[in-house]
Amino acid sequence: MTWLLVFFGAAILIALTPGANNLLGLHHGMRHGLAKALAGLGGRLAAFVLMIAAVAAGLGQLLAASELALTVIKWAGVAYLVWLGGRLLWSTLRHRDAARPEPPSTERSVFGVARKEFLVAITNPKAVLIFTAFVPQFLDATHGPVPWQVALLGAVYLLAEFLAGAVYIAAGALVKSARMSLRARRNLDRGTGVVLLGMAGALATSNP
Repeated sequence: MTWLLVFFGAAILIALTPGANNLLGLHHGMRHGLAKALAGLGGRLAAFVLMIAAVAAGLGQLLAASELALTVIKWAGVAYLVWLGGRLLWSTLRHRDAARPEPPSTERSVFGVARKEFLVAITNPKAVLIFTAFVPQFLDATHGPVPWQVALLGAVYLLAEFLAGAVYIAAGALVKSARMSLRARRNLDRGTGVVLLGMAGALATSNP
């Protein structure tokens, strides 16, 4: 049981690290509120479940060893982050007049929020490496069959990711409940868009 507690502590630290998904969760909390953003977090977890299943099936190491596969995932992630960041910036530029009412959210369903979370997670090569490089470090032959251990550690990591994502979403929801001015909310959206574009640039210049 001790190894699981150690893994959980390490997983929490990794999951809390600021990244594209956590930034997106923060934005969804500000834009949609706590309930919808938390429900949308299921999209991120669904992407991680697929990665865990791939590792348990033995596909994870093959994927991690394939430079072409990681490069494709990397550039898909870059493109999607650019699209998200550019869309946020464009929405703030289209409505620069602070006197205008705030436009309604374009995401009317939980599915739309979850879809964004899923796509950002599944196209993040760093997330792939979590399950192909970080999780295997905690595998031990004395703890049972490897697929079972991967599934168990994966479930623990999903819990850590949910808790970390909830922290960012709750922070965003608190900002929303503070009833900031329309100009301030647009400035936050603008800042989020700039950071997403910055993350896309950092991902583009990193090794796959």
